Amino acid sequence: MSSLLAEIVLPQRPPDMPCPATVTDGDRRSLFIALEAVNDPRDPRGRRYPLVSILAAAVCAVMAGACTFAAVCDWVRFQDRTVWQRLGFTGRVPAATTVWRLLIRLDAEVLSQVLARWLRARASPVVVAGRRWRLVIAVDGKVARGARLADGRQVHLLSAYDTSTGIVLAQVQIAAKSNEIPAFTPLFKLVAAVLGSLKDVLVVADALHAQIGHAELLAAAGGHLMAAVKGNQPTLFAQLKGLPWAEVPVGVQTRETGHGRRETRTVKALTVKTPGGLGFPHAQQAVRITRTRTIKGKTTREAAYLTSSLPAGQAQPADLGTWARSEWHIENRLHYVRDVTLREDAHRARTGNGPAVFATLRNTSIGYHRINGATNIAEATREASHRPHDLITAVTTEIPTATRVNTTTQ
Repeated sequence: MSSLLAEIVLPQRPPDMPCPATVTDGDRRSLFIALEAVNDPRDPRGRRYPLVSILAAAVCAVMAGACTFAAVCDWVRFQDRTVWQRLGFTGRVPAATTVWRLLIRLDAEVLSQVLARWLRARASPVVVAGRRWRLVIAVDGKVARGARLADGRQVHLLSAYDTSTGIVLAQVQIAAKSNEIPAFTPLFKLVAAVLGSLKDVLVVADALHAQIGHAELLAAAGGHLMAAVKGNQPTLFAQLKGLPWAEVPVGVQTRETGHGRRETRTVKALTVKTPGGLGFPHAQQAVRITRTRTIKGKTTREAAYLTSSLPAGQAQPADLGTWARSEWHIENRLHYVRDVTLREDAHRARTGNGPAVFATLRNTSIGYHRINGATNIAEATREASHRPHDLITAVTTEIPTATRVNTTTQ
């Protein structure tokens, strides 16, 4: 099998040339090389199909629009024998039950880490317009409504999303009778393992994650937290709301028109210099964002309050406004696409790690299309489904050439 993989991954290598002992940076960008890091849960006796081949087929199938385990098997079965050979199957392909039984036994967190590293190795460098760039990670949870565990509970997943590349860096499943708060620590241990460090990373999150433990965890690792504050932190919320905002000059104001509405966003930031500072560990700035919307002649106004552990010298109001909006990216560019394009809520996976594994495959599909410059994931998915040979070639040997321009600054 090793020689077969060498031919698949590096088709330009002569058949009689031995595979090198070291793996080059180019080889690491191959999906087949990356997937070798996933442990095979099967008994060594009777393994008829290579784990790498089954996983690569599942990744490619989901990139081409497969929404269920059965659809993954159908995509493979309907390809010609040349595609089978390029995936590493000789003579025949595994049955649907074989694929299903294997995938539901995989460690979803390990698979997520392996595929996140693979996507990051393939992503083109970020070109910054302006000042120094900062990695911003959005955190949010999602319930897979169609999936159920053995005890009938819905599957709840917490994800960390790189807002600059569209890659999900890590994902964990919320434990029974728990919520997203305890899952934050194991999630960012996985993120740190993927990135190598959390130093200078900014995490943006909703009000649920305005937690002292989260702030302490990130500060100890050299990272930063920017979180909304609402009624779950009543003392801090009252303190933020009671600051003299009328005396604070406008930091930045933006106006947008679209989708039948006009919106004005006003950002004010204040460094609190009172002896106790803000009633939240490591908080350096208080932020108020006022949104004024006009829809069909009706105007509404709301104010959101946030804290940031970045000082004013590293986070100007324009930056704070951009980062606050980037927290929506995980909803609009990931969860919405998983629901609408990849039909996650219609998937009735109910066994083992199946729901979490398939969510990881969906995340990988979206991240792959994003790093290749796609903004319309549905269109990119249709294109991949029509050209399976090009898809396999791309995930094994080619490097995306699209260059992203990121205006998020430090």
